[in-house]
Amino acid sequence: MHKILVSGYYGFGNIGDESILSALVENLKSAEKDIEITVLSANPSFTEERHGVTAVDRKNFFEIYMAIKSCDLFISGGGGLLQDVTSEKSIRYYLGLIYIAVRLKKKVMVYGQGIGPITKKANRALTRSILNRVNAITVRDYQSLEDLKGIGVNRPPIYMTSDPVVTLKPPDGGRGTEILEKLGVQKGRPVVGFSVRDWKRAEGFNEIIARTADNLIEELGFQVVFIPFHYGEDNKCIMKIKSIMRNDAYSVDGRHTPGEVLDIIGRTDLMVGVRLHSLIFSAIQGVPLVGISYDPKIDGFLSRLDMKAVGSISNLDLGDLLVEVQRVWSDRERVRAHILAKVKEMQQQARVNDKLVMDLLNI
Repeated sequence: MHKILVSGYYGFGNIGDESILSALVENLKSAEKDIEITVLSANPSFTEERHGVTAVDRKNFFEIYMAIKSCDLFISGGGGLLQDVTSEKSIRYYLGLIYIAVRLKKKVMVYGQGIGPITKKANRALTRSILNRVNAITVRDYQSLEDLKGIGVNRPPIYMTSDPVVTLKPPDGGRGTEILEKLGVQKGRPVVGFSVRDWKRAEGFNEIIARTADNLIEELGFQVVFIPFHYGEDNKCIMKIKSIMRNDAYSVDGRHTPGEVLDIIGRTDLMVGVRLHSLIFSAIQGVPLVGISYDPKIDGFLSRLDMKAVGSISNLDLGDLLVEVQRVWSDRERVRAHILAKVKEMQQQARVNDKLVMDLLNI
């Protein structure tokens, strides 16, 4: 039995990160039955129940140390873990775990990550020193690859693959339709989904999204559905936007699984997204999308679809957003076909992540 320990931003109720873990676990178990996966989590009981793995409290140093000591492979897995924009503590935490694994002479892989921005000189030096000692690195976008090279990470092989979430498949059973129908969303009328979030220096963002949603309702007959990806945090932003809209809009409430949210987005006709995984969920299912950037990871994913963000969350222009939404909607069939073709390429690249895991385990 091969033991794998996975570190990431898990157990916090963020749909994007939980979908990364779902894909990672599903893909590894499909590739090899004889493995045991343990995950560092903020909510171990939730993670064990949701993902069918063993989980360890990510703040319990003794349990973490023993889990690393007993594993065959340590995976720093998925998401934007190595960056110092949102928190300097975060990058030190994740690099610290990698360092412990290296010191214990464990095989270490950085798995499908988005790297950076890493702005502080000390953090860049620490990243260079530690990552040059791991066994393999895979990244999900070209910018991450360039950032690692710029920092001076050059010893382990670095592979350009994809975010593991692109491999997720919508669940059977029609839960997305059921959830939307309970909200009051009607069949036969187009549905546009919005994924939003609060952000610093974005005072006019809520007003612009509200005006855009109103325009889609009044001019094109859309039904507007707001879909939170980080429960609690996103809901506050949604409430602010709905309070200044002229028209009624729906919002998905309650906690839902990544599969349910994936299915909900699959039932929409158009997606306007800030959260990265709202865009990935849309792309998987060929839902025409418009991306708004708040982080290089958004631009990185959109570039892989041959698309660009319509603007950033801090300087979004209402006219630009309305024009782009209209353009994508009017050209939706071509956009859909192009997105699906690009996602197929990314799905093939994502398989490299799991092949490298098996190679490191000598399976």
